[in-house]
Amino acid sequence: MERQHSLRIVHCFRAPVGGIFRHVRDLIHAQVAAGHRVGAICDASTGGAFEEALLSEMRGKLDLGLQRIPMQRQIGPGDVVAAFRTYRMIGKMAPDILHGHGAKGGTYARLFGSMLRLSGSKVARIYSPHGGSLHFDAASMQGGVIFRVERLLERMTDRIIFVSAYEQGIYTKKIGAPRCGHALIYNGLSDSEFEPVAVEDDAADFLYIGEIRALKGPDIFVGAISKASATSGRDLKAVMIGDGKDRASVVEQAQSAGMGPNIRFLMPMKARDAFRLAKVVVIPSRAEALPYIVLEALAAGRPVIASRVGGIPEILGEATPALVEPNADALAKTMTLAIGDLTAFRQILPDIHSLREKFGIGNMASRLEAEYFAAIRTKD
Repeated sequence: MERQHSLRIVHCFRAPVGGIFRHVRDLIHAQVAAGHRVGAICDASTGGAFEEALLSEMRGKLDLGLQRIPMQRQIGPGDVVAAFRTYRMIGKMAPDILHGHGAKGGTYARLFGSMLRLSGSKVARIYSPHGGSLHFDAASMQGGVIFRVERLLERMTDRIIFVSAYEQGIYTKKIGAPRCGHALIYNGLSDSEFEPVAVEDDAADFLYIGEIRALKGPDIFVGAISKASATSGRDLKAVMIGDGKDRASVVEQAQSAGMGPNIRFLMPMKARDAFRLAKVVVIPSRAEALPYIVLEALAAGRPVIASRVGGIPEILGEATPALVEPNADALAKTMTLAIGDLTAFRQILPDIHSLREKFGIGNMASRLEAEYFAAIRTKD
């Protein structure tokens, strides 16, 4: 894309963990490399040593700074103080682009961007749902309120960036067709991530990697390992890597199922290091947008089994046997099939070359930059 001018870009998101954090880090790297000045605002109470190390790496790239304040997942009294502090921070950063990620980051970016516009700023307000509030049930009282708020926030939105066609479809179904500018831009990986990763000689059979909370299905994974071990007659081994509010209960579940000796629990680490520890990567989520971990595993040459939810079929293909319903019985059946003949199972997965073409970071960054400039031109 022809260079137009350098932008001041601020990313606002809640938790520096998981796929949103990975997405923001990728965007920051690409945008800084393209000559833009970038800043970020996120929660100060989420994450451990692993996330702190990643934030430290990121901080050195941010000309506009990295600001951290307490941000609750749910709306509460603490939001008033956090909101006021966030607004002041954003004002000092003086962004051309204010890009909110997820429900909380998206709300802050659009509200505060609109407030800045009242004082003469021409900041463009960008929103990426990443699933976020779209996971709520439209029939519930809470979901109904949230979706009405989302509809109102469209009036303060210059662009909505969806990461999957599924996410865009759910938004339209639950909230309505977007009445502001919008685009579908897939997550992307760097060229180095398409290098194969070999497993260790004593690798376990299956790997779970991600936040350990109910939405991601760690309990489904433990139940499936137990069932697959029983039906296959094999002493299957697994590694579970991650942290989260449900970690203790999942460890207890493994112990109660008699799988304690067979499941090793480790704290968060880089995905490509984790891929060395097991033969098959399993993503048993109950809901997703377009999870990076599926892309990362496939790009590294690792076989993948994943739930048929969100945008995952857009990566693996709608008809592949690698997709399962998010329950222990269905997952155990496919685990048994995969570990029984890994060579055959690999043949049903996407070709690495088509994967690189569709999900490259260069394509993601350049298309998003084009949306940024289009949003600014609309406001001029």
